[in-house]
Amino acid sequence: MISKYFNPYTDFGFKKLFGEEASKDLLIDFLNLLLPPQHQIAELSFKNPEALSDTLEERKSIFDIYCQSSSGERFIVEMQKAKMQFFKDRSLFYSTFPIREQSQKGVWDFHLLPVYFIAILDFKYDEKEEERKFRRDVCLKDQDGDVFYHKLHFKFLQMPLFTKQEHELETHFDKWVYFLKHLEDFDHIPAILNEPIFQKGFDIAEVSHLTSDQYDAYLKSILEYNEAKAALDTAFIEGKTEGKIEIAKTMLAEGFEVGVIAKITQLTPEDIENLP
Repeated sequence: MISKYFNPYTDFGFKKLFGEEASKDLLIDFLNLLLPPQHQIAELSFKNPEALSDTLEERKSIFDIYCQSSSGERFIVEMQKAKMQFFKDRSLFYSTFPIREQSQKGVWDFHLLPVYFIAILDFKYDEKEEERKFRRDVCLKDQDGDVFYHKLHFKFLQMPLFTKQEHELETHFDKWVYFLKHLEDFDHIPAILNEPIFQKGFDIAEVSHLTSDQYDAYLKSILEYNEAKAALDTAFIEGKTEGKIEIAKTMLAEGFEVGVIAKITQLTPEDIENLP
């Protein structure tokens, strides 16, 4: 059953909500909550991210939204559905695209305008639980923690780590994150989000307002989203199983009884006895 409002984690939903001229004010409002006072956006324009790609392969994996403020700052905004290997490396690599774009032919003094990479993540990328933070603001700092370079910034939001309920929302930023995380679950506009900026977001996200072609595109996007999540879940399960097998092998080599190993690893005695 399709919900009243679309899933903003899908490619279609994310770009419909943040990546069109008609919804540009939503993106500006959201981004300004992540930016320092000196880089607040008054106006922005969307840029074609594929124009930055040197190769066909790069164009296949280019980021979701690329835009530029009227004062020149560049912003990459991504909604990442599933956990991937080397995600931080990928983020750094993508941040080089708008840096290279600023190079000029002829005599150039290497002056660069700020670049922001902003990722909204539908997964936890921190492996160790004690290191997990919902929001990470990252820039280059020296050994004393002082900012060394203030023109390259990374903003990571690990959405599963945002656990505030409606009555706990304190800031406009809290409301935005709550809106994005629960949009597909709403069947009406909650009182705390009954503000013009969110009213517009709900109006854009209402599935019944989509054209026939948009609805078909959304269904395709939902399928892709579900397939990505299923692949992640499968990989997680397989990874857990492989880990249990390695533990069982080690315990067998150390002389532990099969029953003890089965209790600890939750593998069946038959699986343990048939280990190579």
